[in-house]
Amino acid sequence: MQAAVTLIRQHGYAATTVDQLCAAAGVTKGAFFHHFKSKDELGVAAAHHWSTTTGELFASAPYHEPAKAADRVLAYIRFRRELVQGDVSEFTCLVGTMVQEIHCDAPDIRDACKDSIFGHAHTLEADFDKAIAEAGLSGQLNAASLAQHTQAVLQGGFILAKAQNDKQPVLDSLDHLERYMTCLFKNKDPD
Repeated sequence: MQAAVTLIRQHGYAATTVDQLCAAAGVTKGAFFHHFKSKDELGVAAAHHWSTTTGELFASAPYHEPAKAADRVLAYIRFRRELVQGDVSEFTCLVGTMVQEIHCDAPDIRDACKDSIFGHAHTLEADFDKAIAEAGLSGQLNAASLAQHTQAVLQGGFILAKAQNDKQPVLDSLDHLERYMTCLFKNKDPD
């Protein structure tokens, strides 16, 4: 799975061959097809692996610590900024990369990627809901939509970073997102 994650993040799903996957993982082609009926089956498994791995990372991240929900939202954005390290392929999203390429041609992979992206957004909804209430904005904002917006900003930033082969566009996107969330939640906060 780690070979698949690395290669797909570096080259994309379509450009990554079974031969490359086998070489990187140190397995034979026969061993590959013993575990996976097709490359697409590997793609689905890679998306599930990504969800599990990143889910564990985010579940134990320090952005859960602040007492106020708005502070947790801002801490989440800062944590995402801290993850933008190394080569572009090292911080961009596996499932975002795959779904951009295969959304029409591989519905099983698309659905696994959707579950990953929207599943992560769902983990943010409770904090957004509480931050909305704390800021007196209940009925004006939708927590699910706002959580999905954070993912749209991140995925868009990743695309721009890939286009420029530079991490700065994603860092700039996160800075704008933090300013936006600060305007929404902190300017309403009497503290």
